[in-house]
Amino acid sequence: MQFSDIQNPAERKKLLVAGALGIIALLLLWWTFFGFGSSSQPVTRRPPVNTASPNDNRSVSANPAPASLTAGNDSLLDRLQPIRWESSAPAVAEAKRNIFAYYEPPPKPVVAASVPTPTPTPTPPVLLASVSPASTFARTGDFTLEVTGDKFSPQMRIVIDNTELPTRYKSPQQLSATVPAILIASAGSRQVMARSADGALYSNPVTLSVNAPPIPNYNYVGIIGTRRYIDTAILQDKGSKEMLNVQRGDLLGGRFRVTSISEKELVLVDTNLKIKHTVAFSVSGDKGNPMQRPTPRPDSDDDQP
Repeated sequence: MQFSDIQNPAERKKLLVAGALGIIALLLLWWTFFGFGSSSQPVTRRPPVNTASPNDNRSVSANPAPASLTAGNDSLLDRLQPIRWESSAPAVAEAKRNIFAYYEPPPKPVVAASVPTPTPTPTPPVLLASVSPASTFARTGDFTLEVTGDKFSPQMRIVIDNTELPTRYKSPQQLSATVPAILIASAGSRQVMARSADGALYSNPVTLSVNAPPIPNYNYVGIIGTRRYIDTAILQDKGSKEMLNVQRGDLLGGRFRVTSISEKELVLVDTNLKIKHTVAFSVSGDKGNPMQRPTPRPDSDDDQP
């Protein structure tokens, strides 16, 4: 290890500078930690402040001493201690609860039904006053219908239940058309009106009544004749229970004419309405009324000479 040469002026100067710097460093350290004399101000000690936790119900008060207090008050500050005050909530009994009480939602408000204001029906531009005939019977044939009113035109047609009919224009107050039998095949009411093909002209509707035709009030209960020829039928009036023997061409009740007699049915025609009615042969069994059984004619009663 090489040592510095003290005899060398440059080396000696370096050693002196290093020694001076060391002394200065020691002085600075002493002044920092210990100070020099009583000119330094005393350090005021403050009591620790306890921070209360969120779960702690105790109230902690800490009043730090102001910095302007003199050294004479150090003994008073030393005697000051934090006050610890323990508080507890008063015991309260748990509220009683009714187990049968429950929440009921309020009733929904009832909305009053609004009735729309009816729209007035416009007055038809054409007037239909009446139809002739005003009524007819079902199952009859074709017939001519006359309508009367006002403001009729040649372009207008008679319409029955949305079925347009070939119409004859007679005058601004009268139209006529032929009603086919298919439109009155069943009883009921029909709506009759007059309108043009484009619907610009139309009339108010008028009702045509289709009535059920009268039917014969008889039961076909027996026949009399040979195996090849039957010429007499036994009928029973449903109202009076009277027994009648009729042949082909006879008129019943002044209205129904006998046109056919067979083992299965009896055919009657309404002479007024030209409607055919069929009365089926009714059999109650072997133990029924003897008048209800076919009675063959004896061979000795043959009409042939």
